[in-house]
Amino acid sequence: MTQKSYVIGDIHGGLSALKQVLSIAPVQPEETLIFLGDYVDGWSESPGVLDFLIDLQTKQNCIFIRGNHDDLLINFLKTGNYASEWFIHGGKSTIDAYKKVSQSTINQHIHFLASLTDYHIDAQNRLFVHAGFSNQKGVNFEYFKENLYWDRTLWEMVIALNPDLKTSDLFYPTRLKQYQEIFIGHTPTTRIGYFTPVQKANVWNIDTGAAFNGSLTLMDVETKEFWQSDPLSTLYPDENGRNS
Repeated sequence: MTQKSYVIGDIHGGLSALKQVLSIAPVQPEETLIFLGDYVDGWSESPGVLDFLIDLQTKQNCIFIRGNHDDLLINFLKTGNYASEWFIHGGKSTIDAYKKVSQSTINQHIHFLASLTDYHIDAQNRLFVHAGFSNQKGVNFEYFKENLYWDRTLWEMVIALNPDLKTSDLFYPTRLKQYQEIFIGHTPTTRIGYFTPVQKANVWNIDTGAAFNGSLTLMDVETKEFWQSDPLSTLYPDENGRNS
């Protein structure tokens, strides 16, 4: 019997939300947690999130996927350099938080961030990726791996797709046919007015706006039952997250 798997959306430095959602979901130690990336940037506990995840993988079967914010952070930790856009969109809180972190811990975080995977495909041909992909043949054929954690065209395509279109139709997008289901984060569902996971075609978006005023979501991959933290703006009432 296949062990149960759960998928978790973008955390964005919200350690309190991560602890809360794991405390209310019925996850067992032998089951798998699949994290969709963007562990950092937004709320003030980005280093604490990475410490927690590093420890969690010693107790739980975890799959950690790379997000664009995680890639931006490892560049900063290695070089001290950052783009102004990253600083504005969550990077400032992370830079400030790392001023209090020892070099030995920073080295551990660099090692963890370097170990992240670009995507995961399970035995049922379900794809887990942070953002999306553009190659019609699938993620294994993506020319630019950065698309896997930056792309928004996959999500933009499925929310605009005619829901009556069948997979056998001539105009049905070829890339959607490559996988039974696709689980993504990266683009908050709150942008289209939803604070819960959203399915369009065979794509599930699990980013329910934890970086902003939404909650962190954990979902049962098989049944689609899900659990959510309190809105992060209520867990961090003295902060702005990525609203600034």
